[in-house]
Amino acid sequence: MPLILHIDTATEHASICLSKDNNLVALAESAEQKNHASFVQSAIVKLLKEHDYSLPDIDAVSVTIGPGSYTGLRVGLASAKGICYALDKPLITMNTLRVMATAAQEQCRQTQLTLSPETLFCPMIDARRMEVFTGLYSVLLEEIRPPHALIIDPDKFLSLYPLQPLVLSGSGYPKLRSVITSPLITWLDIQHNASHMVSSALIAYQSGSFADIAYCEPLYVKEFFDLAKQKS
Repeated sequence: MPLILHIDTATEHASICLSKDNNLVALAESAEQKNHASFVQSAIVKLLKEHDYSLPDIDAVSVTIGPGSYTGLRVGLASAKGICYALDKPLITMNTLRVMATAAQEQCRQTQLTLSPETLFCPMIDARRMEVFTGLYSVLLEEIRPPHALIIDPDKFLSLYPLQPLVLSGSGYPKLRSVITSPLITWLDIQHNASHMVSSALIAYQSGSFADIAYCEPLYVKEFFDLAKQKS
């Protein structure tokens, strides 16, 4: 039964957790976006100590690599890479939007919301102004549309997205909800966390689907704009 450390700092809400096999051992969360770096390291130490584990006991580390906050993605991936490199442990990278779709799927199941086989999950991350990072996932969490940046425009959204049941969630969905109404859309006000990484990370671990520690990079979706370079 692998012991896996999960790290999610992709959005304004950061969290880490430990899982044993497919069971959640412990979870720590922080809503202070500017303190993700300090939160992650101290939270890892605290959770391990509270449950009588040490870092060498970990069998793998999973981390969300994007899309999301530029700074948050770098914080999470750097922390995960550092642990994996130092302890020679495998690294598992996960798409933030698929983790959010997993959270939405679990919420639907817990609230006994009936989903048709045609239902699609559409998680959205606020990307400032009227833009979001989003993607489409089936009820089986298969990727229908890969992560992409989308400027909120009701006419464009309705023309690009299929006329079938949609479950929208995430920090970006209020932007769309303010400009569109549709009986086909279910709006979920939920917050994902690292516990929603557990099942997928276990599958990746069992199948040996590991990332290259040296070369894997955050999935920014949009090109990173470096103001310092632009001025030089």
